[in-house]
Amino acid sequence: MKKTYKNLLLLFIVVILIAVPILVIKDSEFAGSDSLAEEAIPESYTPWFSPLWEPPGGETETLIFTLQGAIGTGIIAYFLGYMKGKAKNANN
Repeated sequence: MKKTYKNLLLLFIVVILIAVPILVIKDSEFAGSDSLAEEAIPESYTPWFSPLWEPPGGETETLIFTLQGAIGTGIIAYFLGYMKGKAKNANN
């Protein structure tokens, strides 16, 4: 099987995996795990400690969360590229 056909097949599978849940699950709300966890915590709960620093707003919190994800993705991509290059050089 040619590489182009493999890539098109994989792309088709990804599109199916994305589209099927959206079409099958009616009236669904996709909430984040943070909001679901906040709902599960009883009102009588008192936190053990307060954070040392709180971001000044929700946008800053989102920025820091996104930056953390981007840095993690960069580290994983670098490691995968490094290992692929190392394997390629070992074969030559």
